[in-house]
Amino acid sequence: MIPSDLAIAQSAKLVHINRIAEQLGLDPETDLEHYGKYMAKVELSALEKLKDRPQAKYIDVTAITPTPLGEGKTTAAVGLGQALNHIGKRAVITIRQPSQGPTFGIKGGAAGGGYSQVVPMEKFNLHLTGDIHAITAAHNLIAAMIDNHLYHSNALNISPHNIVWRRVLDLNDRALRNVIVGLGEKEDGIPRQTGFDITVASELMAILALTTSLEDLRARIGRMVIAYDSNKKPVTAEDLKAAGAATVLLQDAIKPTLMQTLENTPALVHCGPFANIAHGNSSVLADMLAVRCADYVITESGFGADIGAEKFFNIKCRASGLRPNAAVLVVTVRAIKAHTGKYRITAGKPLDPALVSENLADVEAGAVNMIRHLENMRAFGVNPVVAINHFATDSEREVELIRKIAIEAGASGAAVARHWAEGGKGATELAEIVVSACEQPNDFQFLYPLEWSIKQKIETIARKIYRAEGVDFTPEAEKQIAGFESNGFGQLPICMAKTHLSFTADPTLKGAPSGFRLPIREVRASVGAGFIYPLCGEMRTMPGLPKTPAAEAVDLNDEGQVVGLF
Repeated sequence: MIPSDLAIAQSAKLVHINRIAEQLGLDPETDLEHYGKYMAKVELSALEKLKDRPQAKYIDVTAITPTPLGEGKTTAAVGLGQALNHIGKRAVITIRQPSQGPTFGIKGGAAGGGYSQVVPMEKFNLHLTGDIHAITAAHNLIAAMIDNHLYHSNALNISPHNIVWRRVLDLNDRALRNVIVGLGEKEDGIPRQTGFDITVASELMAILALTTSLEDLRARIGRMVIAYDSNKKPVTAEDLKAAGAATVLLQDAIKPTLMQTLENTPALVHCGPFANIAHGNSSVLADMLAVRCADYVITESGFGADIGAEKFFNIKCRASGLRPNAAVLVVTVRAIKAHTGKYRITAGKPLDPALVSENLADVEAGAVNMIRHLENMRAFGVNPVVAINHFATDSEREVELIRKIAIEAGASGAAVARHWAEGGKGATELAEIVVSACEQPNDFQFLYPLEWSIKQKIETIARKIYRAEGVDFTPEAEKQIAGFESNGFGQLPICMAKTHLSFTADPTLKGAPSGFRLPIREVRASVGAGFIYPLCGEMRTMPGLPKTPAAEAVDLNDEGQVVGLF
């Protein structure tokens, strides 16, 4: 019986963070800002110091279209990093910081699981070094300055009905999705309708994850469009004179946090942009540091490859200048079976017994989803490797069938990965295959040039990645696209906002659908972050809590230890 994630993490033998830094060639005295014995911020000055070192191989961990339970990408990324060390390679893992919304909701944390975790797990999932709170403060400062500007004569002629900057909070709270501010006496402000998003959906989070320096951060924040005036012209944070103060609040949050895994493999934890409306990847700065500190850098992109990896390639790699050498596609037997469309998986409810019983026909039918993702990886010129995240209920024949189908579909290799139960040693076969894939010829290319029109870029993603027959734009979306292009925002990359549960905009359509049309109901711009995001259906930017929130189980025991956290 394997203990809980928390019990495993609390029994870990951590080493002082200075020893982890020394593995990376960092000087603990000059390159670190310590947060206790086991965490430290890395000073950005280390980038200049490390610039002449050889560059590591760069690997993205992604997944097939997931079930609502997720398929273990973070656990696989951590396990692969540990496994590379087992075979004599120096590896660094770069992953996102979790939001307290999922942590106290239903999804849980994001430190990995079993014997492939980043530790201290409690710190990782609860506050860490305060970056998300800094973003909350900076975002809400701008919101307060907008309402203050309206109150004091509105010199920028901001239209109260066209303010796109809402407030944020790092918790799931559906009651705050729509609010009216300014109620009360005249001196309490101008009444208007607005709302709250979860902090990781803030454009500031997306900016922090894509920025390359403090100067670049300041410039990006200044470019953020926070409202439109009565002539429908954009009003920026720079116009409001709020960009400088917001940058000051983020001057520590811009530094990645250095941690370690259960096996003392270095991990850089930084940022956590919402994977639907933003790019859902950890930070460019963490990767820029990591590639100068090791032989291999393992990073992770959010959700399935059609969302996370596509954005990793087209948005993050443009910002960083880094080029991937390989991609790992995480699959599970249960998810492949789910892509037959025969099963319904609901988080918090027992699985259908058929999902955990041998059924080779379901594996073969559902594998069409994996095949399409492999085809997409190849289209980007990246060598894909399949990691079969192993569960005790998987049969050997099911696993071998997945391996066979993956190789026939163009995977550079496929391995059963037992990192959850065995740690790094359980993923050494995967590590060997990834090393081999990184040595193969690689012809990485973007899906589209930035010079194309917004509609042409959207249609290219829809047709080539999702296999849509075409795209249907609402009149409102057409109008918004025309406005963005007339305001000079047309040459930004595209960040599609759609369900992560299907290649389509309909989460119930599983497998590898084709012949459908993709609806675009609205198009928004994150000008500071540097992308346009079309909305395919409703996107909740403030999640709600489930009937039984995970927060109900979290407490302290008599020894002052956290309990109930996964």
